[in-house]
Amino acid sequence: MEEVIKIEGGHKLEGNVRISGSKNATVALIPAAILADGPVTICGVPNISDVNSLSVLLRDLGVNVISKSSENLVIDPTHMENRPMVQEAVTKLRASYYFMGALLGKYGHVEMKMPGGCYLGPRPIDLHLKGFEALGASVEYKQGSYIIHADELKGTKIFLDISSVGATINILLAAVFAKGRTTIENAAKEPEIIDVATLLNKMGAKIRGVGTGVITIDGVETLNGCFHEIIPDRIEAATYIVLAAAAAKEVTIENIIPQHLESLLLKLEEIGVDITIDVDKVTIKGGHETLKATDIKTLPYPGFATDIQQPLTALLTQAEGQSIITETIYTERFKHCHELNKMGANIHVMTPSAMINGATPLMGSEVTATDLRCGACLVIAGLLASGVTTIHDIYHIDRGYDHLDKKLTALGAKIWREEI
Repeated sequence: MEEVIKIEGGHKLEGNVRISGSKNATVALIPAAILADGPVTICGVPNISDVNSLSVLLRDLGVNVISKSSENLVIDPTHMENRPMVQEAVTKLRASYYFMGALLGKYGHVEMKMPGGCYLGPRPIDLHLKGFEALGASVEYKQGSYIIHADELKGTKIFLDISSVGATINILLAAVFAKGRTTIENAAKEPEIIDVATLLNKMGAKIRGVGTGVITIDGVETLNGCFHEIIPDRIEAATYIVLAAAAAKEVTIENIIPQHLESLLLKLEEIGVDITIDVDKVTIKGGHETLKATDIKTLPYPGFATDIQQPLTALLTQAEGQSIITETIYTERFKHCHELNKMGANIHVMTPSAMINGATPLMGSEVTATDLRCGACLVIAGLLASGVTTIHDIYHIDRGYDHLDKKLTALGAKIWREEI
């Protein structure tokens, strides 16, 4: 038996939707919490399967994980033990690699299987490992596991060849206990990195310059427990904003930080979407405009986020003319285009770009979510399509979207789950 999501298209959405805590911040904050010597309370935790997977890994390390409520998680590493992380769960979850930096920082030793996650083309962890080696660690790869060891981590200057979010966070986690000062140059600037550094500083770390290209970490000897609230999820917010642009009568998206979404909001205004921006929310009115084609190039933050290009592709099938999306981060991130073409889209992929010829009517079809944001793209397409769309492999969607179908039902969508 397989669970699928079904969507009956053509229903206009109306109402308010509240954005959950950031998935990409949460999956780094949870491993970061083990660096403390007491309980860390994290608020605003999204209800997604990645959180459950990380909680399983924490318990395997002897960490006490308590869900105080649906959104509050208490992580208590007081009785934690440094055990090899070779379970199947590690290979299914890309964010498990943050345990590399955290365990190396705390114990000077980590043994771990190769992390997994959505396949978006090559996503090597070489930059993470180079950072660990620069701090004084040795890295071995034996029988499918990394063994990373350091008698002592020492602060140093590290230049990242690519401003990688994962590498920036992982080096931060390893460097907080390193002797002396560590400088990360060409560091990534994403808001999720700022959130992780904010947590670490509350715990007693000495981190400066986060959000710029140069981050400085002065090593400390201990970190204490603390209380932390996660930032809103900018990719979930972007997904609902695009979804509203596609299918709203009038929808307000609440609990957002508009500055985190500037590249998308400006692009949607250029396309012709009616958007009103407030301090912590945006309202989108639909139904009167003709959307215009546009060109997009994905770039590291504050540029146009790679995670948003897939949901936006569904909307661009309804724009007049040819839109071109060029993907500079994950060049193979176009599997959603094949699924959209099954629904009647006219998209031609020439890696690293996709040409979307619009506007084309979409028809309900059987499609497959090949990864998390492809799933979001297909949900948007399903709302636009005539008839019923059936989405397979929805576990990808559940990895990163908190109660997607419930939130959409509340807005008036006809969306449900079935066992087939």
